[in-house]
Amino acid sequence: MEDKLIIAGIEFQSRLWIGTGKYRDFDETRRAVEASGADVVTVSVRRVNITDPTKENLLEYIDPKKYKILPNTAGCSTADEAIRTARLARAAGISEMVKLEVIAEHKSLFPDTEGLLEATKVLVKEGFIVLPYTTDDPILAMKLEDAGAAAIMPLGAPIGSGLGICNPYNLRILMEAVSVPVVVDAGVGTASDAVVAMELGAEAVLMNTGIAGAKNPIAMAEAMNHAVQAGRLAYKAGRIPKKLYATASSPIEGMIQ
Repeated sequence: MEDKLIIAGIEFQSRLWIGTGKYRDFDETRRAVEASGADVVTVSVRRVNITDPTKENLLEYIDPKKYKILPNTAGCSTADEAIRTARLARAAGISEMVKLEVIAEHKSLFPDTEGLLEATKVLVKEGFIVLPYTTDDPILAMKLEDAGAAAIMPLGAPIGSGLGICNPYNLRILMEAVSVPVVVDAGVGTASDAVVAMELGAEAVLMNTGIAGAKNPIAMAEAMNHAVQAGRLAYKAGRIPKKLYATASSPIEGMIQ
């Protein structure tokens, strides 16, 4: 059945998006991206060289003609820093679509919600396609949508924790509260976590550490590819209701006693 992911008029081929940090080298990054089947690759503008032609460049391994490069403002702790970083990415010709991060403190890496909302309003007015990384707060999600966010990216668990989907109930409420696509971002540790996110109704899942930190990142990237597809198909198919007691798989009416 036709089931396309479209954000701000842009059609995406895969519902698995992956990051490019924490791999051993750029070649391993390339191999993991290929195995994942992803067509969105997010890169940190502040941490990865994507603009200096005199140094080894990630874009020599990840072809911008083949993949949608999603710059992110990782490492920014104020709205002003995040806004400047997004502008740098656009000036470098990378993309007008940006994963917006404004981090409150560096132990939990939770978002600074006030700064995030402020930066979203500014960048939307400047014509950016803003995808804010946020908490699983439905009220904040609605405010971000009202500010013009093209999608909402709530965390499943703290960045890099591998804890999986810690609060599925908040995520379900959040998904019902907004009309823009929801991309679960952060906390996925293994394939079953990705399935849970998709079965809840997420439009896509973005992950980095769950793949890059695996013993075999290439195999895990392939596993995540299958998991996201399976979870989405199960969500669209519609699961059976949970019941306390058994229900016979075969009808018993009319059986000879």
